[in-house]
Amino acid sequence: MEENAKMVITDKARRLQGRVLEIEKTGEKKKDEEGNEWERCVFTLELVGFSKRTPQEVLADKMRGMRVKLIRWCCFDWHYKLGVRKTLDVDETEAVLGGRPSNTVYW
Repeated sequence: MEENAKMVITDKARRLQGRVLEIEKTGEKKKDEEGNEWERCVFTLELVGFSKRTPQEVLADKMRGMRVKLIRWCCFDWHYKLGVRKTLDVDETEAVLGGRPSNTVYW
């Protein structure tokens, strides 16, 4: 692949987004192969809609503002920002839309 080539994302799977309201550090930690220490965190998100990749998708009014808990591993200071948008992966999105909590998303 050419060094300056742009990567084109063609994945159009729908993904929910939420605004980060709170981050709880669980105390569970692990180190990666580079020696970075990662901590398991629970993010409280307020659902705001779908990602920009799927502009035709509209979040139902009854779900807008719904609060969900999202589990992520954090290491660097930018992982802990409040007020930013965080995108759920496809499986997490389908779990929320289907009303089925999963290992990484619940409410």
